[in-house]
Amino acid sequence: MKFIKSWCLLFVVLLTAACNKDASTPYDNPFFYINVSNNSTVRVASDRNETVEYKVFFSGKRQFETITLDYEFVVGAGLKEGVDFEFVSPKRQLEFLPGIVEMPIAIRWISHPIDAAKDNTLAIKLVRNSKNYTIGLPGPDGLQTKLTIVKF
Repeated sequence: MKFIKSWCLLFVVLLTAACNKDASTPYDNPFFYINVSNNSTVRVASDRNETVEYKVFFSGKRQFETITLDYEFVVGAGLKEGVDFEFVSPKRQLEFLPGIVEMPIAIRWISHPIDAAKDNTLAIKLVRNSKNYTIGLPGPDGLQTKLTIVKF
């Protein structure tokens, strides 16, 4: 009888302790990031002659206001605008309307030989947004804050 009372008391104590635990909250901070097939670096052939869209993604709860995201291009010394590529959009800003989770940045690649000794990269760097949300994947490494395109 004493054994059964001990087990019942233990069961009640464990049940009470389990009910008081706080439920863990999932990571819920919204963020913007850019990649191609989960890579932060992609290659483009020097003889490519077409427009390519590079996607910027938003991850977070559904938003009910438009969010603007500013970005910039960092062009290596081996590439020249109008010769190797053209920016399709004159604005350096994307507008994420409510419910939109990806937006394109279009670059028209122009067939032109490159100097392999120079820096033939073009980086799309996400800079800031109107809601001050995280840029890049969450964490200290700042992954996927920019996409580097290497023309070869």
